Amino acid sequence: MAEKLVYVLNGPNLNRLGKREPSIYGSQSLDDIAALLTDRGRELGISVVMHQSNHEGALVDWLHEAEDSGAQAVLLNAGAYTHTSIALLDAIRSISVPVIEVHLSNPHTREEFRHTSWVGQAAKGTVAGFGAQSYVLALEAAARL
Repeated sequence: MAEKLVYVLNGPNLNRLGKREPSIYGSQSLDDIAALLTDRGRELGISVVMHQSNHEGALVDWLHEAEDSGAQAVLLNAGAYTHTSIALLDAIRSISVPVIEVHLSNPHTREEFRHTSWVGQAAKGTVAGFGAQSYVLALEAAARL
């Protein structure tokens, strides 16, 4: 049986994980999270493709690429674009690949402006508030799709 493919897309400032506000986002770097996902993916028979960009258009392009590559799912931590990007909402709606929204913190316990998620309006589901474990939980959900 062919290995499943899952894209993991990360938005602005997530390249600063481990350094940026560890009291909110934890002390693990994005490379640490990639290693966790690669290991768990191997156990689940999933190949993980991980990308990060501070540029909205790159995330849109990778969403399209995920579908064109035959990905089973996309895990998307859009960072601040979660709350601002109609372009990401439209991109998610333009593909048939299920997208799982991921957040390290729980946006609903934070500032009011973080309570609205454009990404979440098109996502299959959301995993939030469990730190780096949010990604692992989302990958496990993706394995069941």
